[in-house]
Amino acid sequence: MKQSHAAPVTSLPQSPQDEASGRVRRYWITMGIRMVCFALTVLVTPYGWYTWVFAAAAAILPYIAVVFANAVSPTATPPAESPTQELSAPAPAAPPAAADPTIITIQERPAVTERREDDEK
Repeated sequence: MKQSHAAPVTSLPQSPQDEASGRVRRYWITMGIRMVCFALTVLVTPYGWYTWVFAAAAAILPYIAVVFANAVSPTATPPAESPTQELSAPAPAAPPAAADPTIITIQERPAVTERREDDEK
């Protein structure tokens, strides 16, 4: 007997809308950090080595933001389970020995469609 097995909801991948909104959110966060670095480059005085770090970050972060926004999330989610997987049924127990007369054993058999000669008389 085959039993159908549905894939659990937790094994499904992330929806495209959720993935896209996550990528847009990462883009805006990275661009916000870039704007802070640009403001720190101009506003922090006296100028020193950290001014060059802020300027480099302000110049490089747009590239990083676009790369992260265009990157599709890796397949970190587990693959969906196969719906054709069969569950194994336990083997039927052996009938008890007929040595004890108080034990009654009932076994089912397919219905017989033929009529016997005894039934016709």
